[in-house]
This record gives sequence, C-alpha cells and structure tokens, in this order.
Amino acid sequence: MDTLKTKDYEVFEAIQKEMKRQSEGIELIASENYVSKSVLEAMGTVLTNKYSEGYPGKRYYEGNIIIDEIENLAIERAKSLFSAEHVNIQPLSGSPANAAVYLATLNPGDKVLGLSLDHGGHLSHGHPVNFSGILFDFIKYEVEKNNYLIDMDKVEEIALKEKPKMIIAGFSAYSRALDWKRFKNIATKIDAITFADISHIAGLIAGKQIENPVPLFDIVSTTTHKTLRGPRGAIIMCKQKYAQSIDKAVFPGMQGGPHDHINAAKAVAFKEALQPEFVNYANQVIVNAKKLCNELQNYGFNIISGGTDNHLMLIDLSNKNITGKKATHILELGGISTNMNMIPYDKRSPMDPSGLRIGTPAVTTRGMKEKEMVVIARWIKDIIDNPNNTDIQKKVKSEVKELCSVYKVPGI
Repeated sequence: MDTLKTKDYEVFEAIQKEMKRQSEGIELIASENYVSKSVLEAMGTVLTNKYSEGYPGKRYYEGNIIIDEIENLAIERAKSLFSAEHVNIQPLSGSPANAAVYLATLNPGDKVLGLSLDHGGHLSHGHPVNFSGILFDFIKYEVEKNNYLIDMDKVEEIALKEKPKMIIAGFSAYSRALDWKRFKNIATKIDAITFADISHIAGLIAGKQIENPVPLFDIVSTTTHKTLRGPRGAIIMCKQKYAQSIDKAVFPGMQGGPHDHINAAKAVAFKEALQPEFVNYANQVIVNAKKLCNELQNYGFNIISGGTDNHLMLIDLSNKNITGKKATHILELGGISTNMNMIPYDKRSPMDPSGLRIGTPAVTTRGMKEKEMVVIARWIKDIIDNPNNTDIQKKVKSEVKELCSVYKVPGI
C-alpha cells in the first residue's frame, strides 16, 4: 500500500484506521468474517481491468482466454464443494443473485412462500419494501409463539392452501436447522420450485456441519462471504434443467460484465473451503456459538428458540430493560461489534427493536475457542447490565484490545 500512501493519503489513512478498528475489536456480527491474505491478494489484481460480458467461450469481448480459465476453475471448485450440477459464479451480491433466480423462474405477480423478515427471513424473501415484495405475491410462514421454531406442518398447510409457484427455505436470523427434505416433499405435492438461500450457512455446509440442500433443491443461492470466508459476492447453483434460464437471468437479465477480480477471489476461497482444516473451522464455529449461547443464558439472557444449531443467536433483550439499538451502541463503546435485530412478534420498531443478533464466524477465524467465549459472554453481561457505566465500557474495551493482540486478523 506504499503507492496509495503517497498518491492518496486520505484514503490510505482511512484504510489504516479501519484495519486498526478490526484488529483491536471483537466482531460478533453474524454476517461478517475475515478473508485470508490470499483472498485479499486475488481481489487486488489486474483482473479488475478486464471486461468480460458473457460466459466462458461465449464472450462479447476479446482477450478473455485467461478470464475463462479462472471462471471455469471457480465453477469446478464450487461444484465440488457443494455437489452442484450447475454453478453461475457471476452474481455481484446476494440480493442480485436472488433477483436473478426470480427472473429466471417467475412472472410478476406469481405467488411465493417465504419466511417473514421479522421472524428471521431476509429482505429479498418478499419484504414489502424490497423488489421481491413489490414484484411478486409473497405469502409468509412464521415461527411459533411458544418456541420460536418453524412448524413444518403449518408450512405445509399454507402451501397446500395457497399453492405458491416457489417455496423459499432460508434465513438471516434463525438459529435452528432447516428441514430441507420436508420442504422438498411439500413442494413436490404442489409442483412448486424449491429455492434455498444458504447465504448465512454456506460455510457450515461446505464444512460438513450442516446438511447440504444443493443435491435436493431445484435452485440454491449463497453469498460468498459470511461463513464461507470469501470475497463479497454470490453464486447460484441449480439443477441442469434450470441452468440456461439462470445464466440468462444473470447476464444479460440482471447485470453486465462480471467482476473478474472478485471471481478469482471466489476461486481461492472455494479451494480453501475444500481443505480438511475448513471442516475443523466450521465445527468450531458451531461449538463456539453453543458455548457463547449457554454462557449468556447463565447470565439471564433470553435466547430466541432457547439455543442455536448454527453460527448465530438472536437475543431478546426485553428482560434486560434495554433496546437492541442502545445495546449495540454501548457494546461498540466496549470494542464489541453487534447488530440490532427484530425478534419474532416484536412490539418495537425495526429502527429500535428488542433484539440483538450475534454470531461466531469472525472470532473463530481469529482462532478463539470455548474459553474465549466465556470471557466474551462476561463482557457482554457487564456492559448490558450496566448500560450507563462508562468505566466498565472503557475497562472492557481495554481487555478486548489485549485479547485481540493475541488472536490476529488474517491478512493484517
């Protein structure tokens, strides 16, 4: 970065400050992670100079022989990683990938069944303010009030009554395993398309800790960051019968030329995820999440659904007399990054909800294990139970910095 330092010191200085923030703080945002130095290096290459609309062997520009090699390599690695029949690695991010799936399979106004956002779903699964909810007739399934779990009998009841063209299985704030086979069986009864959005758990699936829906479902999308530890981007996997329509929907339907430097970084991340040590990583993410969850419960925190089967947990802060927004603010003052989140049946607004969503992918990447989860839980308790005590916040921030000096961020 020496050239950047001399040519544009303002940007260089901002990057340095962000590197310091990441290095000295605890990252508990469930959708964030750290990429390896190799992934970072692949992103910062001359591949960003190339324009390559189209697909390998079928480009609208010349000079794409090497780009084709890289894209084909990424495709084959993704196929191996997820046992996929067809993979499109060009989507620029998660929501555009989902938009391409809808474009390939639905007509405006078609009926789709998905998990409600305030019950753990995602904006692109039919929220009224999102393009998905504006263009398509989304009906929702929800979690139960008594246990905050998805009742698959009720999902089937809704599906048989409404007969949606597509059923979506996926989430952004649900801490339990999904019953992929039951979703598929329900869809088969009404001849619906099965679409899984595994953006949050792709790394846990690649790491063989969570059942893989790719061989079962018609179409599966995922971001390549989060638990997969790749660059910010996405891919779409599908059965061969949907391959042509998916490819056409991505290009020219949704976007122009792909980001070739990011595709190279995806290839690097896929190779990393194919290594035996990634299985150990994925396992430790879940072990850490369960430990952190248990420790917080011991301090009186109310965990939605009572626990976790994956990398995240959703905390109802109502009994702590603090809102999600306030909690995230004071935790950040203590060097701990989290995000506020709606809880199911929340009586508060999305901009100041009752919940806090936390996860363990990033701290696990740094090498932290169960004993560090015990310490992190205590820090969270100390800060939230004493929301106006700035001395505690400063003390925790100092202790966080000390711990982070031992567990380094990759690539920094």
